[in-house]
Amino acid sequence: MIAFRHFALRRGSRLLLSDIDLVIQSGWRLGVIGRNGCGKSSLFAALQGKLDGDAGELDMPAKLRLASVEQETPALPDAAIDYVLGGDEDLAAVLLAESEAHASGDMEALARVHHRIEELHGYDARARAGRLLHGLGFSPDTHERAVQEFSGGWRVRLNLARALMAPSELLLLDEPTNHLDLDAVLWLEEWLRRYQGTLLIISHDREFLDGVITHTMHLNDGKAKLYTGNYSAFERLRAEQLRQQQITHEREQAERAHLQSFIDRFKAKATKAKQAQSRMKRLEKLAGTEAVRAERSFSFQFAVPGRLPESMLQLEDVVAGYPLEGRDGALTILDDVRFSLEAGDRVGLLGPNGAGKSTLVKTLVGELQPLGGERKIHKDLKIGYFAQHTVESLREGTSPLDHLQAQAPGVATQVMRDFLGTWNFAGDRAFESVDGFSGGERARLALALIAWEKPNLLLLDEPTNHLDLDMREALADALSDFDGALVLVSHDRHLLGLVCDSFWRVADGAVESFDGDLDDYARWLRSRGATNKKAAKAAGKPVVADLPAPSAEDRRRDAAAQRDADKTARQRVKRIETRTATIDTELGTLAAKLADPATYSGPTAEAIKLGQRQTELQREKDALETEWLALYEQLETGA
Repeated sequence: MIAFRHFALRRGSRLLLSDIDLVIQSGWRLGVIGRNGCGKSSLFAALQGKLDGDAGELDMPAKLRLASVEQETPALPDAAIDYVLGGDEDLAAVLLAESEAHASGDMEALARVHHRIEELHGYDARARAGRLLHGLGFSPDTHERAVQEFSGGWRVRLNLARALMAPSELLLLDEPTNHLDLDAVLWLEEWLRRYQGTLLIISHDREFLDGVITHTMHLNDGKAKLYTGNYSAFERLRAEQLRQQQITHEREQAERAHLQSFIDRFKAKATKAKQAQSRMKRLEKLAGTEAVRAERSFSFQFAVPGRLPESMLQLEDVVAGYPLEGRDGALTILDDVRFSLEAGDRVGLLGPNGAGKSTLVKTLVGELQPLGGERKIHKDLKIGYFAQHTVESLREGTSPLDHLQAQAPGVATQVMRDFLGTWNFAGDRAFESVDGFSGGERARLALALIAWEKPNLLLLDEPTNHLDLDMREALADALSDFDGALVLVSHDRHLLGLVCDSFWRVADGAVESFDGDLDDYARWLRSRGATNKKAAKAAGKPVVADLPAPSAEDRRRDAAAQRDADKTARQRVKRIETRTATIDTELGTLAAKLADPATYSGPTAEAIKLGQRQTELQREKDALETEWLALYEQLETGA
C-alpha cells in the first residue's frame, strides 16, 4: 500500500501538487492522467526517491521492489538480450558469481551459486528475456546484436524490456507506448494485464489505458483524485461530478441571492432583526461550492483544399527501398506494391516497426524514388507530410512566426499571427523561441506549418508521440473534418479508429489490404500468435516414422476419449463462468467501498483488508480467464 498524507510537491518556485491525501492499494493498475505540466512525471520521481516532497508524507513499504524505465541507454557493446537480463539485478549478480566460481574452480561456491540461480528461476531467464524482446518487436536475429548498434527508438524498447524483466512489486511506466508500433502496444497491453504487482502508468493513449488500468488518478489544479475504473469510466464519472457540482453551485447561488435580499430588506427593521440575523448566519454556513470552470478545449482545423482531384496518387508494381551508397544495388523493403489514393480515402497503415510503413509513406511523398515500377501523381496534388523526425527538424533559436515567415515570405505579419493564434500560439507565444517548447508544442507547430499550405493529401507518420490527450482529441476532430485524403501511421487506436475508413497491413515485404477493423486486427494478431506457438511446439516434437495406421477400434477409442475430454472441459467452462460472475459482483461491491472517502476515515486496517481482498479476487479472475481461454481453444480445436 502507498499512502500520500497531505503531500505537496514543488518544482522550483512552482507548486505542482498540494495537500494530496489518498491511498493506492496493492495490486491496482493505476492510470495517472492530467494535462502536460500538471506534475505526473514529478510524482513518479517522488515515488522513486529522486524528488523530496515539500510538505506532508509519502508512505511506502520499506523493502518494496520498484522497477521503472531508464531515460537513457548507454552505448554498450553488450548483446541486447544480456542487457535485458541485467534488469534482474539479483540474477545478474549471481550469474557473475557463477562465472567467477567457474574461473577459480571453486566447486563449493559453484554449488551454492547454482542453488541460488534455481531459487531465482534463473535457468529460464534467457528464454523470458527473449520473449520480452520478441513481444516488443525485436526479431530473433537482433537478440545478440550490441546495444550500441540500435537507434534511439529501439533503445527505448530495450529499456522497457529491461524494466519488465526486473522482479518488482511496483512498476512505474511513463509513456511506454511511445516508439512502439500497434503490434507491440497490443502485446504490452496483454503483458501488463497479467502483471501481479502494483502498476502506475502515465499515458496519453486512451485505448491503451482502457485495456490495462483498473483505477485512475486525475491530477488537476494541484489536486489528485482517485476514480475506480478505466479511462472511459473516469470520463463518465468526472462529467457527472462536474454536472452535479454546477447544479449545486447554481442552487446555492439562488439561495444566497434570496437570503441576501431578505437581509438587505429587513436588517434595519426591529421587528425583523432576529430573522435577518438568522439568515445572515445561514448565509455564512453555506458550503461555497465553486462554479465549474470550463477547461479550455483546444481545437483547430485543416483548411478546405483549393483543389481536390479525384485520382490523386498511384503506385504501380513499385519496388520500394533504399539505394546503397557507394555500391551497386539497393536494399529492397517492399516489393510489387500496388496502392492508390482517391479523394476522400482515409487509410490507416498497420504492421510492426521496421516492416516498411515509413518506407511506404516516404515513397508516397516522393522522398524515396521507387527502385522499380512507377509512381503517378495528379498535377494538382498537394501533400502535407508529417514524419517522425519533423518535430526535431524545427530550427533552434527561432520562433513560430520565424518558421511561418520563412515558409510564406511576403505575407502580412498580422495574417500569420492570426493563423498561429488558432493553433494556440497567440500573443507573445508567436515570438518565443522553440528551444523552450515541449515536445507537444513542437508537434503542434509542425502541424500548423503543414496546415498553412492547405494540402489535399495528408501523410502522417506517428503524429501523436508528443501529444497529450486533449491535443490528440483535437487532432482526431480536425482529421475527421478534413476534406482531402489521408494516410495515417499511428499506434494510437483511438485516433486510427476515429479517422480511418480502411486499413492496409505492411509486413513481410508486402502491402496488402486488411479486411476488418482494429478489433479484428487485434484478434488476428492473437490468433496468429497462438498458431505460431502451436506450429513451433509441433516442430519441436520428434518425428515418428513408419507407424501403422490406427485401426477402427483405435479411432473409436480416441473419439470416445475426445468426447469425454470435451464434456469435462465444457463442465469446467460453466463452473468458471459461474465463479467469474460471482467475483465480478463482489469486485463491484469492493470498488464502491474503496471509492467511498468514508472508507479511509475509519481504521486503516479495514481499508487495507478491502484492498487485499480486491487484489485476491482480481488475481483469481485473471487465472480463471486464462484457463477459460485455454479450454475454449481446446473445444474449438476439437470441433
